[in-house]
Amino acid sequence: MAEDVKVRYSDADLAMFKEIIVEKMEKAQKDLELLQSAYKNDGNNGTDDTSPTFKAFEEGSETMSKEANTQLAIRQEKFVRDLKNAILRIENKTYGICRVTGKLINPERLKLVPHATLSIEAKNMQK
Repeated sequence: MAEDVKVRYSDADLAMFKEIIVEKMEKAQKDLELLQSAYKNDGNNGTDDTSPTFKAFEEGSETMSKEANTQLAIRQEKFVRDLKNAILRIENKTYGICRVTGKLINPERLKLVPHATLSIEAKNMQK
């Protein structure tokens, strides 16, 4: 009958993973705020009185960096969301269980990629 018992990480392990995730989430949130302020505060750098060619060049580069910042911010938002979902899985005690194989994800993998929902085995099956 032991097969019916769902394998999961202990509460102590879950608490350790939660600490790692909360730390990463705080840093990710700060990074996200920096990125967002970078593309929202695209203040004028005082080029109004300079030559039109320079201004056009700078606007092109500004647009490119704004797009790059927007892309980075979108990626960062997804990372923060994934980390929040990982915390929910910890609270549900389903954290660290591969959603494909149902086996525990290697703890070393979870320390590096704390929002992982697939074991390496399952990830390799996707290739």
